[in-house]
Amino acid sequence: MLKVLQLIPSLDRSGAEKQMVLLATKLPRDRFAVEVATLSRSGSFEAELRSAGIPVTAISKRFRIDPFALRRLTRFLRANQFDVVQTWLFAASAYGRVAAHLAQVPVVVVAEMAVDLWKGNLERAIDRRLARWCDRVVGNSNAVVDFYRELGVPNDRLAMIYSGADDEPPVIDRTRVRAELGIDLAAPLILFAGRLAEQKCVGDLLKALDLLHHVQPDARSLIVGDGPLREPLEEIACLYRLEDHVQFLGHRDDVPALLAAADVLVLPSAYEGLPNVVLEAMRFRKPVVATAAPGTTEVVVDGVTGLLVPVGDPPRLTRALRDVIRDPALAARMGAAGRDRVENHFRVDAMVDQFAQLYESIHRSKTAR
Repeated sequence: MLKVLQLIPSLDRSGAEKQMVLLATKLPRDRFAVEVATLSRSGSFEAELRSAGIPVTAISKRFRIDPFALRRLTRFLRANQFDVVQTWLFAASAYGRVAAHLAQVPVVVVAEMAVDLWKGNLERAIDRRLARWCDRVVGNSNAVVDFYRELGVPNDRLAMIYSGADDEPPVIDRTRVRAELGIDLAAPLILFAGRLAEQKCVGDLLKALDLLHHVQPDARSLIVGDGPLREPLEEIACLYRLEDHVQFLGHRDDVPALLAAADVLVLPSAYEGLPNVVLEAMRFRKPVVATAAPGTTEVVVDGVTGLLVPVGDPPRLTRALRDVIRDPALAARMGAAGRDRVENHFRVDAMVDQFAQLYESIHRSKTAR
């Protein structure tokens, strides 16, 4: 049995955290003893992990550069003698690879979840240098793998494993959810869920919703999430006089309920990895209107499971939303096709099985030397 640690910055409810929890809770218990450690802080996923019998340890990094946290993490790895450490997101991957190298952990795997165009020269240099101290950098889409290949990670250290979605969505009363939100059952409802940061291009979405209001005045929209741009985005919505049409809900732990209540998911991002919220929407048989961003194009099939538009083109985004809203039969066909696509290509059990085989194959090859 292999002892596996999943290391992640926090346990907030977001895409990477969701995939980590799915993997940690579904790895076969007869082959793996799994623990989780948070580099910076906990979050709402901790209760789910503990209820599944998975220990959670806080490293408590307090500063951007925190040598004391690195020392605590290294001691934790040495004391627990993990066979495999898997890291998620930049901070945990940087600290985790250094600590695992110092603690002589046999197998180190890095999960990369986005085409990280935000990374500057320093972050890219760190990734290139630390690639020597891990066995695989695993992208959750071909676009992510291509990004890290171009960054300089050697081919023999790259792998691709698609993110997975739960098999069956919960049954949710969309009438109740809409009533709680004060939205009429007959109103077309658009949902955005994600971090309110530059990558997501929510400003473009607000421009599109302003245009949509003139041709589809009964449409309503929910913007779910928080981030550094929330206040300026709310100010823009006021300038567009969208207060009666767009609700900013902030961070929510009930995105599945909101998906059940919505008619269409919209994702206007400049780049992604393999967007978890799209998988969730397709699981709920919802059509998706999105930009043709790296990563998104690997899950949304244009004209089949949703509609893709160019990045940074609010008028095209408006037309796509209008077309889906005004054609319920089209929306239903796309929703059904999306659910089929998730079941055929993005099953969580396939994701878990591929990671399990990766851990075991690398461990066998290294211990056989």
